[in-house]
Amino acid sequence: QVQLVESGGGLVQPGGSLSLSCAASGFAFRLYAMAWYRQAPGKERELVARIPSAGLNTNYADSVKGRFTISRDNAKNTVYLQMNSLKPEDTAVYYCSARMGGMDYWGKGTPVTVSS
Repeated sequence: QVQLVESGGGLVQPGGSLSLSCAASGFAFRLYAMAWYRQAPGKERELVARIPSAGLNTNYADSVKGRFTISRDNAKNTVYLQMNSLKPEDTAVYYCSARMGGMDYWGKGTPVTVSS
């Protein structure tokens, strides 16, 4: 079965950096686009970044452009999110996602808290 397992979240001060990872299994990872979403308390889940199967033409939410970088290693079935210059408003649970056959698959999320 499809499994997506996020890791790397935690507490970081404003201006700091974190690197998230998502280990995928149960499907042909290299064939599918992957995405990171986030959900802050009391808010709807929002798309943060998306990366196609070949890793080119990535897309980002305007709020994270220039600060976050999504990448993938198809040999390791892993997608990453490098987050720099973090702001308190980046505080959220971050989810890895894959869409296959018209269905969205989600990990359980990893919490990120940006606070001094």
